[in-house]
Amino acid sequence: MTQTVLLTDSDLGDRGLEVSWLTAELDVEVVVAHCTTAEDVAREVRACRPDAIVTQWAPIDAAVVAEAAPSCRIISRLGIGIDMIDVSAAEAAGIQVRNVAHYCTEEVATHAVAVALSLWRRLPDLDREVRAGRWGAAAHAGRISRLSDATLGLVGCGRIGRLVARAFEAWGTRVIVFDPVDARDGYERVGLGTLAERADIVSLHAPLVDSTRHIVGEEFLAAVRRRPIVVNTARGGLIDVDVAVAALDDGRIGGLGLDVFDVEPLSEDAAIRHAPSTIITPHAAWCSAQALPDLRRGAIDNVVEALTQPLAGNAAVATTEMVR
Repeated sequence: MTQTVLLTDSDLGDRGLEVSWLTAELDVEVVVAHCTTAEDVAREVRACRPDAIVTQWAPIDAAVVAEAAPSCRIISRLGIGIDMIDVSAAEAAGIQVRNVAHYCTEEVATHAVAVALSLWRRLPDLDREVRAGRWGAAAHAGRISRLSDATLGLVGCGRIGRLVARAFEAWGTRVIVFDPVDARDGYERVGLGTLAERADIVSLHAPLVDSTRHIVGEEFLAAVRRRPIVVNTARGGLIDVDVAVAALDDGRIGGLGLDVFDVEPLSEDAAIRHAPSTIITPHAAWCSAQALPDLRRGAIDNVVEALTQPLAGNAAVATTEMVR
């Protein structure tokens, strides 16, 4: 019996590759859509009654899940984060939710370290000054310290966070961690307020859930003591960017590096576009020649696995995996 797979959206290129993979391995009809809203997805779901949905950014809310059940067996996220999917509604409906968990661990860690080091060494400021005709090698000496005298504070210490920690350990940097998940990685666990007080560099590697939304906001930034550099390569909602820019302007933090934002693309009038001591990149931390095909193939492998498994009763177990 022919099944149907709905590809809601993608900004990763021609989806002919996904179509060819699916049709080579399954007896399926593939519907390629261009959804941007939950209403768009619901309309497509009503039209094709998919057995599987692959989504990148198009939101899958409770109303979409209600439309998709009971025919849909899996929602596969083309990426790691699943905050655009109502996982609770999907689980209640017996629909699996899967992501592509490990395709860019090395890439994101590398990007976070690169941004942090660039800001630590004041490269954006030095570059701008040279281009403007100023040549002051020692102009920022008072703001640059040795990494062996610094403390790195990780908010989240999963696979990505541990790679970042190991990179900084090469320079003798102390590492402290705020993470409610127990681990035996050897890094000192501290409260969030203590991390704010002690860290010279703060790097975020947590999933976006209700408890972590704007975890770097007014309260956190009121507690900082060492003018830290703050880097976010995880999820945009972890930082209240307007508050962080204000903290940069008044000197509470010494630099801000962001690859992810609450709303993407970043608006043209966003204050951070014009703020000094910042590095902003377009949600590109995951990118590499290897990661892109791994991501696309992983999302399809989720669907193939789900649709080739026998149904257990009338419900499948939701099996999401979060990467930090």
